[in-house]
Amino acid sequence: MAEKIQQLESVVIRSLRRFRDRYFPDKVVEADLAVGDSGKEEQQYGLLDTLPVDVQFLIMTFLSPADLCHLGATSRYWSAMVRDPLLWRYFLLRDMPYWPSIDHVTIPHPDLLDAPLISEDESLDDREEGNEGIKLKFDYMSEYLKGCPSSRQQWLPSRPAYEVVTSFFQSLVPASEPRYAMFGPGMEQLDVSLVTRLMHAPDILPVSGTPHRQINGIGSGISYMFNNQHKFNILTLYSTNRAERERARVQQESISNKLFTFEGNDDSGDPVCVPAPQVQQVCQVVDGFIYVANAEPGRGGEKSEGVQIRAVLNCSRGSTSKPLLVLSCISREQPERVRTPSTRSMCRTPCVDMAKRLGLPHLPNPWMVQDTVAESLSGLLDGISWLLRCSGVKLY
Repeated sequence: MAEKIQQLESVVIRSLRRFRDRYFPDKVVEADLAVGDSGKEEQQYGLLDTLPVDVQFLIMTFLSPADLCHLGATSRYWSAMVRDPLLWRYFLLRDMPYWPSIDHVTIPHPDLLDAPLISEDESLDDREEGNEGIKLKFDYMSEYLKGCPSSRQQWLPSRPAYEVVTSFFQSLVPASEPRYAMFGPGMEQLDVSLVTRLMHAPDILPVSGTPHRQINGIGSGISYMFNNQHKFNILTLYSTNRAERERARVQQESISNKLFTFEGNDDSGDPVCVPAPQVQQVCQVVDGFIYVANAEPGRGGEKSEGVQIRAVLNCSRGSTSKPLLVLSCISREQPERVRTPSTRSMCRTPCVDMAKRLGLPHLPNPWMVQDTVAESLSGLLDGISWLLRCSGVKLY
């Protein structure tokens, strides 16, 4: 990936240079202010305008999406430069591995993720000034702004004033407690148990109810309190009993999954599985699902993961409306003294790659992938907040 980004970086610089030389040749003039023999002042340019293109590109790489848009509003020249599709393609490849979350609305187009490196022909150099000569297959700028966490929050609609009063009266009416089924290899393979941390983190998610439901020794339900006012229930579904899970985790072995019955392979060679009868009962009564994926390097990636997710969604009533939260989980963060953006991408599977691995872009259900750390539970509240909103809970 690093080699691909470096290659695209050189392509972007050449594209910007060709575009400036073609449509803004006067920008290469070095004099900030020149006075002719007639005493008439010629046009004055700022220092940023007359810098070499590679320096301008370097400056743009340090700007946030909002700052780039502000830069584009300063002049016609910068308006054209910051809209170069190759520039935003570069930002996508560079920044996507570090996004902490992605969902069914904000994920870039699947064809864009699998597309080969863009040629130099796909740039602003192919357009006449003021007219679009070529319709690009993707609007990379829109795809980036839609998916980047720092910009997607700014696009959320503001809350009308009347909803404040409405939500107050709704809060006086007892609402049903949303229930979610939680399953996945990240619950069983990590060195730090996510479920155990959940039960002993009153400062993050206080437990409001003890386990009250057991399903054939597979799972139990625990109620939690979000923001000290919204109660919800998580029903944990383990693949087998605790002794077998612990032995498999220590010995790094696979275990027989009692949640699903595998029925061979389909015509394309993918495994076919059916949830156990007791799991089907759970899927029909819950309001959504939490899948805990193992995001540690070299773990996970089996085809059965996506197959199990689709099997669970298909056997639930009104499956296309039930949300799926994927907690892309690792045991613990790296120490701060060795934590850098590059090492962060090496210590976990990026959430965009996790979505592709599980086949989420092809699901009809609303879904979200949230980076989570089992030890600190960082990222968990963001995922739970999204899940509750999808279930109709007002979190204002």
